[in-house]
Amino acid sequence: MKTTISVIAFAFIYNLGISQKGQINIEQDQKINELMALYKSPKDDSDYYRIQVGFGSSSKAQEIKSNVEIDFPQLSSKIVFESPTYRVRVGRFKTKLEAERNFMEVRAKYPDAMLLKPKKSTN
Repeated sequence: MKTTISVIAFAFIYNLGISQKGQINIEQDQKINELMALYKSPKDDSDYYRIQVGFGSSSKAQEIKSNVEIDFPQLSSKIVFESPTYRVRVGRFKTKLEAERNFMEVRAKYPDAMLLKPKKSTN
């Protein structure tokens, strides 16, 4: 029993003696922080009017997006996930007039469509 305790004590003391202590300094270019901030910020769609044509599960959103691309090939479309649904949005309009013109066309085909205003008002 004394031998076991002695071996354990010796191993513990030996481990303390050879363990390494150190300090790590990381130096990085300031541009990395700027790039990280840019990466974390959402794509700045907040300056644009958009039209939401539908929402639902991922597969439903894909189906809606495919139909929208066929019906309105001139408008860019994308799927945005806002918990708990996927939303299909089209267009990026700088002016309210341009957005409303396109909204009338889209709404004729998709009656549930909604015009989304930018977070930062342009008018």
